Amino acid sequence: MQKLIVNGLLIVVTILAAILLLIGRSAKSGMTKKQKTMLWRILAASVLLLVLQLLAADTFDRLGASGRWIRLVCYLADYFIIGYDILRKAFKGIRNGQIFDENFLMAVATLGALALAVYENGDYLEAIAVMLFYQVGEWFQSYAVGRSRRNISDLMDIRPDYANIENNGKLEQVDPDEVEIGSVIVVQPGEKVPIDGIVVEGSSTLNTAALTGESLPREAKSGDEIISGCINMTGLLKIRTTKEFGESTVSKILDLVENASSRKSKSEDFISRFAKIYTPAVCYAALALAILPPLIRILGLGLDADWETWIYRALTFLVASCPCALVISIPLSFFAGIGGASKAGVLVKGSNYLETLSQTQIVVFDKTGTLTQGVFEVNGIHHNKIEDAKLVEYAALAESASSHPISKSLQKAYGKEIDRSRVSDIQEISGNGVIAKVDGITVAAGNDKLMNRLNIKAIPCHSVGTIIHIAIDGKYAGHIVISDIVKPHSKGAIQALKKAGVSKTVMLTGDSRKVADQVASSLGIDQVYSELLPADKVEKVEELLNEKSDKAKLAFVGDGINDAPVLGRADIGIAMGAMGSDAAIEAADIVLMDDDPMQIAKAIKISRKCLGIVYQNIVVAIGIKLICLVLVALGFANMWLAVFADVGVMILAVFNAIRALFVKGL
Repeated sequence: MQKLIVNGLLIVVTILAAILLLIGRSAKSGMTKKQKTMLWRILAASVLLLVLQLLAADTFDRLGASGRWIRLVCYLADYFIIGYDILRKAFKGIRNGQIFDENFLMAVATLGALALAVYENGDYLEAIAVMLFYQVGEWFQSYAVGRSRRNISDLMDIRPDYANIENNGKLEQVDPDEVEIGSVIVVQPGEKVPIDGIVVEGSSTLNTAALTGESLPREAKSGDEIISGCINMTGLLKIRTTKEFGESTVSKILDLVENASSRKSKSEDFISRFAKIYTPAVCYAALALAILPPLIRILGLGLDADWETWIYRALTFLVASCPCALVISIPLSFFAGIGGASKAGVLVKGSNYLETLSQTQIVVFDKTGTLTQGVFEVNGIHHNKIEDAKLVEYAALAESASSHPISKSLQKAYGKEIDRSRVSDIQEISGNGVIAKVDGITVAAGNDKLMNRLNIKAIPCHSVGTIIHIAIDGKYAGHIVISDIVKPHSKGAIQALKKAGVSKTVMLTGDSRKVADQVASSLGIDQVYSELLPADKVEKVEELLNEKSDKAKLAFVGDGINDAPVLGRADIGIAMGAMGSDAAIEAADIVLMDDDPMQIAKAIKISRKCLGIVYQNIVVAIGIKLICLVLVALGFANMWLAVFADVGVMILAVFNAIRALFVKGL
């Protein structure tokens, strides 16, 4: 019966290897040359073993005394076809002083089983089949790792190879590193945008799937900001670069991706430490199983030692004890989770952050650019003593040195090119506003705090929005109302977070209380703190961290340079990647490539699915291992059950780990 089952398995392996080799001929299969070579070895070894098994029982006996050795040579040839790389790795490990690993276990167990078969002139099937099925498991593990790696490596395809510079009416391809800020580059249809910039000529549709996970194309026209890594689909674009290649979005993303695997989770660290203790322990346990019972039988009980039985059990114990399922599947689960998140436009800088994210109970938001679009427009001018246009002109010139969205909105409302020569003595007061000289006249533009600082009585505004009070030569001149637009998905994002199990949502902003309360109320945010300086935001996050339980984690979501300290202080920092500042992206642990707050809940769900898979693999792998080891030690399990305990569990764990790649339904 056993022989029939084994032969059936060999036929399945043979057919499977042949099918996979046919699939591997396609470029879309993603198989490496090494994986294809391994498939040929599996196919050759399984066919040869099947032929040897199907030969008549007396085939080698007919050859006389030499038949036994010819039979041994045939089986040894099969063994070395499938197992020579395991033996080589085991030998290298011994030579380098790193003895106790899965290669050593498999080499000792299978060579020991072969030695017993030679001694007893028995069946070589077990030793070779164990090695064959182990290699089948290793192949599936290798392919699974490669598949998840390719999902992340798809991002690497966004790396541009060149940039087009127009020179004397001809396009010249240059290294993106050589392009200076302010240069005009040409991006033709089908090419990647190599460097961040602003479109100065042309219109087109852009494929941003590699960056955001969004399959719908985006429109781009003259005046629009454009980020590197997008693919230009239709029209020719001329782009004035705003960053060097090394500081562009594509370079930042690639850096994050390349460094993600270096940050291990607690689960991975546990498995690494576990394997270092576990492997030598089971080796010594197997040695004890081979020696102690026979000695007890001889010395204590006066019975025959029965060395063959106990050595066989010890070898079986080694096969069953191999920690492959744990050592392989746990890192693979996290790798697949990071790969799945990247497909959804969420970049996770390491598996430790994925683990922390799964425990998030409090989410704290910045307002401007995070929950709102950061697109400010002048919606009113009140209580002004001078003409509307003149008040806007003074405000725009005073704020001309700032990159804040409010400054940009004032400059937009002004509508003329800023003459920097008219502005001098610029003094930016963090959290207050700006004081500058415009045409020799002292202009102060900012919030209530700035007016109080200058002892100028500001007139309150009845409108909801950001109020920019203007003072000219120490006298109040009126105020400008600037309103931000809430992102379309912000309300849905808050609801999705609560459905995902987040217990509290908080908003921190430097904006006025009136504006902050109105935004928080419309979105359904639990708690709001307004009129905060950057240092105040850190202080509030500190308070929230002290109030929460040890197990609950706090995430902060922001986009601005002033959010960088808070992003670094929170348990998990989440930055808006498309429009967020470089400092925020650098300080964050997770980056949302499309600036959509809905992705936060999705990222949490991805992390929880990934951690669920990790815990499943740990429990199943350790549970089945322990049961099999006990059964082997007591003599209730043979080498075939040991194969299941090792290879079978590894394959199950690997396939379970791959599930972390699939995130569409979350």
